[in-house]
Amino acid sequence: MLLAVATLAATAQIKKPELMVIPSDVWCIQNGYFYEVENMGNKVKVPNYKQALQEDMGLKLAIAKLNDLMAERQFPLKSLEQTLKNIELQHAEDNLTVSKAGNDLAESPLDELARTAKCDIILELSWEMKDFGPKHSISYILEARDAYTGKSIGAATGTGKQSFTADVDVLLEEAIVANMDNFNNRLQDHFLEMQEIGREVTIDIKVFANNAAGVDLETEFDGEELIDIIQDWLQQNTVKGRFTMPYQSENIANFTQVRIPVYDNSGRAIDANGFAKQLAKMLKKAPYNIPCKVMVKGLGRAVIILGEK
Repeated sequence: MLLAVATLAATAQIKKPELMVIPSDVWCIQNGYFYEVENMGNKVKVPNYKQALQEDMGLKLAIAKLNDLMAERQFPLKSLEQTLKNIELQHAEDNLTVSKAGNDLAESPLDELARTAKCDIILELSWEMKDFGPKHSISYILEARDAYTGKSIGAATGTGKQSFTADVDVLLEEAIVANMDNFNNRLQDHFLEMQEIGREVTIDIKVFANNAAGVDLETEFDGEELIDIIQDWLQQNTVKGRFTMPYQSENIANFTQVRIPVYDNSGRAIDANGFAKQLAKMLKKAPYNIPCKVMVKGLGRAVIILGEK
């Protein structure tokens, strides 16, 4: 009995990843919930999650059902609809603030969703209803992606049995429930691995041209170049010293596969922006005294620009 109680207590203490369910890009585009933007002369279709939630009851039912299935397995969930409302509120507040000239929107809608919700894993849901006379069935794809890197963690796919009901939530539950436990195990395994070896993020270092501080990445402090000082800091502050530097020049350094702690000492989740601010804080202090500007590029990427604010 004591062993059973101890096992249950240990299980209860295991943190689970926080999730958010969204419709996939394919589902949004196929159902007309998108808008077009120009990117380097090319038109790009961007999902319109707000319109989809406002106009498609099937989507709301599908997300609600998937939320229920995940909650039953004790996975914390973030609401897509509430997150979108929070983003709108932030935009309204930003519009009241005079911005500096030249700042562009650097995040995609998905990046902005993930950053606002501060979730660990995004679940992208696609489904298609198929009719067989009076009967219906549903085919689905449920893909899990790391909210920080966008990398796929795993997917569950299948087609449910034919049924006389046409309710999306009922058909989805019947189709997905058989694969749910294996799928959830993959999510938990990924999260446990992440706690062991850290979250993967990208940190870019850039230098303002002709900056007032007169520094670049080859500037020396006590005979040591700034790029080496930054690498030493990363070695000490990443999980097990894990990071790579695929490119470096006097003005640019790209650090990828940077493994940062999942939580800080207070138990709060750390993202790329928070980690980059720690590095910038070190560079601002003596003996370096380098002005720094940190720019957010989503949960998993941040840019530190040296020389001015």
